[in-house]
Amino acid sequence: MADPTLTTQCCIAGGGPAGMMLGVLLARAGVEVTVLEKHADFLRDFRGDTIHPSTLELMHELGWLDELLALPHSKLQDLRFQIGEHVITAGDFRHLPTHARYLAFMPQWDLLDFIARKAAMYPSFQLLRRTEAMDLMRDHGQVVGVRARTPEGPLDVRASLVVAADGRKSTLRQQSGLEVQNLGAPMDVLWFRVTRRPDDPNPPLGHFGRGEFFLLINRGDQWQCGRVIPKDGIAAVQARGLESFRAEFVKQAPFLADRAGEIQGWDDVKLLTVRVDRLRTWYQPGLLCIGDAAHAMSPVGGVGINLAVQDAVAAANLLAGPLLARHVTTEDLRRVQQRRELPTRLTQRAQVLIQNRVVAPALREHALNPRRLPLPLQMLRRIPALRRIPARLVGLGVRPEHIHTPAAPPLH
Repeated sequence: MADPTLTTQCCIAGGGPAGMMLGVLLARAGVEVTVLEKHADFLRDFRGDTIHPSTLELMHELGWLDELLALPHSKLQDLRFQIGEHVITAGDFRHLPTHARYLAFMPQWDLLDFIARKAAMYPSFQLLRRTEAMDLMRDHGQVVGVRARTPEGPLDVRASLVVAADGRKSTLRQQSGLEVQNLGAPMDVLWFRVTRRPDDPNPPLGHFGRGEFFLLINRGDQWQCGRVIPKDGIAAVQARGLESFRAEFVKQAPFLADRAGEIQGWDDVKLLTVRVDRLRTWYQPGLLCIGDAAHAMSPVGGVGINLAVQDAVAAANLLAGPLLARHVTTEDLRRVQQRRELPTRLTQRAQVLIQNRVVAPALREHALNPRRLPLPLQMLRRIPALRRIPARLVGLGVRPEHIHTPAAPPLH
């Protein structure tokens, strides 16, 4: 590398939904921004890929919605779960005040590639692939940049503001020393795929049984399948053998019996270790954490991408001006946390409640009586209008954000 030092106004570590969305919005406002992505591409299996109406509405505000939805995706207009013989519709998105009234399931790499193409249209944006943020650079207690690793050697990126958007295992969060509050999670998830055929039925998203909880997501020519297991329970699942794993899956999705053999070994099954945590303080002078780096979310509700994107929009709205003025204060960073902390806390509180009151009992054999539904589920069955409440909470979330940053002209 000819010049091992680079200078930018904002350096974002992590090319996930939070980092890429913040990057494109800042560049669109005219801020000089550099995103560091440690991989050569965005192609990673079983990343979160549920795009909620709140995120789709942001795409509409940017004028990108139709182009985004031209990419392969599937739609889910209601949340249905099967408990024993009962099918419960827990949420109906058709009544939301948005342009897209459904959940869109789209591979995360397609979403990120789409945002990267949009960001590349702005002259002040650059994405450095195969560039991993390793440490923070400080000057008299102020974060002034990032030390990164590239195939060509070390790179120092100096910046007025560093944003850690490098996920739930954030290196920069660890290097910062910021205090993490662990909220706990009683489960992990095993993800795998089997073939989907055009004549397959349209099953509920979730299947609860005695000691079992499976998820089925329509991914076009495949079913993305999730087996929710007790925390750290993968060794017990593997000890029962692959044939037992297939049989338990078929019991919940009998129409897939002839495809269970596609799970040929444990290499076809990927473990998602569920964590729910958040930072007590999201910032230090010169440093801000957003997305999973600030708050790791449970997969309950599939809200992870959307909370990360909402963080990015709020951060762009509040920080574009100070960055353009080249004067970002700790008070500016505090305002971002102040704006996004309540939605994060309330969402995590709801996730933990569902984990402890619904998921954990479902994973304990004989703890769930599928013949006696809890009162809230009985009410959702009897009063369809009530389904709008969980749909709004899941689809829009608490305090949905809107684009307020200015728009600089793109290159083309």
